[in-house]
Amino acid sequence: MATQRIGIIMNGVTGRMGTNQHLVRSIVAIRSQGGIALPGGDTLMPDPILVGRSEHKLRTLTEAYGIERWSTDLDACLADAEDTIYFDAQTTTRRAEAIRAAIQAGKHIYCEKPIATDTATALELAQMADRAGVKHGVVQDKLFLPGLLKLKRVIDSGFFGRILSVRGEFGYWVFEGDWQTAQRPSWNYRKEEGGGIIVDMVCHWQYVLSNLFGRITGVSCLGTTHIPERVDEQGQSYASTADDAAYSTFEIENGIIAHFNSSWAVRVYRDELLSIQVDGTHGSAVAGLRECKVQSRVNTPRAIWNPDVPNPINFRENWMDVPDNGTFENGFKAQWELFLRHVALDEPFRWNLYEGAKGVQLAELALQSWAERRWLDIPQLAGSREA
Repeated sequence: MATQRIGIIMNGVTGRMGTNQHLVRSIVAIRSQGGIALPGGDTLMPDPILVGRSEHKLRTLTEAYGIERWSTDLDACLADAEDTIYFDAQTTTRRAEAIRAAIQAGKHIYCEKPIATDTATALELAQMADRAGVKHGVVQDKLFLPGLLKLKRVIDSGFFGRILSVRGEFGYWVFEGDWQTAQRPSWNYRKEEGGGIIVDMVCHWQYVLSNLFGRITGVSCLGTTHIPERVDEQGQSYASTADDAAYSTFEIENGIIAHFNSSWAVRVYRDELLSIQVDGTHGSAVAGLRECKVQSRVNTPRAIWNPDVPNPINFRENWMDVPDNGTFENGFKAQWELFLRHVALDEPFRWNLYEGAKGVQLAELALQSWAERRWLDIPQLAGSREA
């Protein structure tokens, strides 16, 4: 039994998401558990080198989490043949250039979404990776959430009968930064820096809907900037040039209608920050980040609209929990392990850069729909392939 090292260049993990989800809860967690068990008794051990622009931040992270290597020189890291994977969690506007360089250096690619700022560039990256013969993947973390894994189990069981519609509510109040510090970085609210909730969240809804329900064929989207001025990390006021809320409707190829409200300017009155309700002829389900509840046809109460008397029904009483029936890993960690096994063992991994390009395409068309105030069809991407 031997330990197989796998070197990973991790670029952009000094940011909130990169540090918490990809470094600490994924790579550090995998190292802490002793690596990934392989067939035959060997162990696959990730060996990251952290790359970024801030020497201070990199030193702090390596010292805090027992990482031995860091660098501010991406080109030098890409030139090292011992590190075979390039991971990118930078801001979107910086991603494509770095991925191109990594592909040219022969690195396997794993990256955050959106993979690019426009569909043409996203598709170019996927095709470039194919030509180079490198493996590639994109983070699609919400597919690995306990609540959505339970929902997938319910779908696969046939519980719903014919699925009719999907309703999604996502968001929370992000403080403006004046009297309380904002929970999100200021670039999220600057269109010129790749910000905006449509660019950020519609990519998520693309892979959630297509993986659970089918290919999206049409979109209508209305975006807005509810909070026109915010305060940045330096305490300076700035104009919000990007959308902070989006109200989107999607048509799915099998007749399902899906509507998602996404907002960073909404106060939460639901069980979780994400709530997805699925209604079918034989039953319904409500799934969040961790929980999933169902109501079957025989448990559906007879609701009657009568505003003149108090409502006699406690509607929540007729819903049942979907049990865990297993242990759920952190979603980012679970997908990291699958990608590392894909690189080391050539095991299947279908969430490739083409899937990432579909997310960019849907976000781009949602922005176009908003600008033109009309429905748009979603064409299949030329040159895309299934993994």
